[in-house]
Amino acid sequence: MAVTDAAIDKIKQMILSGELAPGDRLPKEADLAERLGLSRNSLREAVRALSLINVLDVRQGDGTYVTSLEPRLLLDTMSFVLDLHRDDTVLQFFEVRRILEPAATAMATEQMTETDIEELRVILESLPARPTIEELVANDLQFHLRIAQGSGNSVLCSFIESLSGPTTRARIWRGLTQEGAMEKTREQHTAIYEAIAARQADVARSWATVHVAGVESWLRRALELD
Repeated sequence: MAVTDAAIDKIKQMILSGELAPGDRLPKEADLAERLGLSRNSLREAVRALSLINVLDVRQGDGTYVTSLEPRLLLDTMSFVLDLHRDDTVLQFFEVRRILEPAATAMATEQMTETDIEELRVILESLPARPTIEELVANDLQFHLRIAQGSGNSVLCSFIESLSGPTTRARIWRGLTQEGAMEKTREQHTAIYEAIAARQADVARSWATVHVAGVESWLRRALELD
């Protein structure tokens, strides 16, 4: 493993130095192994490991390439790790959401175009008058993801998208058990949208905080009752 770690580090340094740029094809295996002072087996293990975390793309019959290295691609592996969370950690995910989403919402207020805001309105109004829990949660996820995209920060957006999985079950649970959950969600989404449309960053941030904190507060009480 130590040899493989060293091989991974050497390839990483080639990328960080700019010797290998996004989209570049790696030299042939024999040439690269000799150049880096590695065995071909160690190099293969390093390439396999880096492909698993979307740094390298192994194309059978074509070669190995550096990926685009875009944040969303690299953070995609984090979603896999987050999907392994235990139910007793879900509150911690909501605490992170309460930090990130209001910031993204305030940024979206300044960055979203009129077309972007219109798309957000369409998402908001696409929720049926009497939605099922599944429709409510799907709309909730879509609404917040569109705002995160509107922040203009791809790293922030990727982090928020990664938090969707671990918190989805709690959103469904709340919708099934808390009286008025649907109405609260719709009202708060409307308030967030209206603040964004009015370019009121502080108001949008505040409503986003209230929205996430409300679910978090309900979950804390629910867990205490169990």
